[in-house]
Amino acid sequence: MKKALITGANGQDASFLAELLLQKDYKVYGTIRRNSVPESQTTRISSLRDDNKIELVYADLVDPTSVDAVVNKIQPDELYHLAAQSHVRISFDLPNYTTQTNAIGTLNVLEAVRKTNKQIKIYNAASSEMFGNSFDDDLFQRETTPMHPVSPYGCSKLFAYNLCNNYKQAYNMFISSGILFNHESYRRGINFVTNKVVHDAVQVSVGKKTKIRLGNLEAQRDWGHAKDYVKAMWLMLQQYKPDNFVIATGETHSVRFLVEYVLSKLNLKFHECVEIDPNLFRPEELKYLKGDCSFARKSLGWKPEYTFESMIDEMIDYWCTKYRS
Repeated sequence: MKKALITGANGQDASFLAELLLQKDYKVYGTIRRNSVPESQTTRISSLRDDNKIELVYADLVDPTSVDAVVNKIQPDELYHLAAQSHVRISFDLPNYTTQTNAIGTLNVLEAVRKTNKQIKIYNAASSEMFGNSFDDDLFQRETTPMHPVSPYGCSKLFAYNLCNNYKQAYNMFISSGILFNHESYRRGINFVTNKVVHDAVQVSVGKKTKIRLGNLEAQRDWGHAKDYVKAMWLMLQQYKPDNFVIATGETHSVRFLVEYVLSKLNLKFHECVEIDPNLFRPEELKYLKGDCSFARKSLGWKPEYTFESMIDEMIDYWCTKYRS
């Protein structure tokens, strides 16, 4: 039985990844940080935890001693490094914390594996935010596109990405980075725009809210489903050699299109329930993302199964069931 360790086990991606690994007969471990409200900390994986399908351990990325101890104790075959301060807008408010967690935290994970067992395969969660407003002549972003991030989050992820490339070469370690474009689900935090729009729109439809407060409606994103993207993570660690892969749908939609689609499904009118809040704009906006996942399709045999519409429909159904039942 293979052993897998997932950092940030209580996140959206980790919950889907843990379910996938359990289906493949892995013994799954996950790290969480100490939280003063433990009853809400593991909501996404509560069923797995209640059935003793996942073993949780405390660790904090910025505490190298705790990271060392966990890796040394578990001795995983595969380590999926997903823990991060992952909210781009908040990274402008907390740039130091974001950098410490995402950049130095990744360094601590790499060092723990280097010192414990360099044969452990590592998946690193990189991000399309590393590209910033850079794209190729055909308007796509791919593994070779120059990276010029426009947020502390993007900068911290690029730091971590470069560290992974360095450790892979310097120490002959198996480290693959997934340059994941935006990926969503009903398990996404409701402070992220997709689930915020769906969640708040459903609340408006049942009279629990009157407005959906949003920032820049013209930003364009390549949105896929987290369940599809965790399959790509697993596939990366099943390869003979490590590499870096863009994971995306190859389609882009604006926030405005997202809002209009959701409102149309709920028979709501845009001008009646959408309110623009200047506080929700970023100091420097990433305007456009569209990923070319040709390399992943060819090398991993991966392709997304969800469409934009089927993903959003699933999210609408989830929140409608929650608020209308």
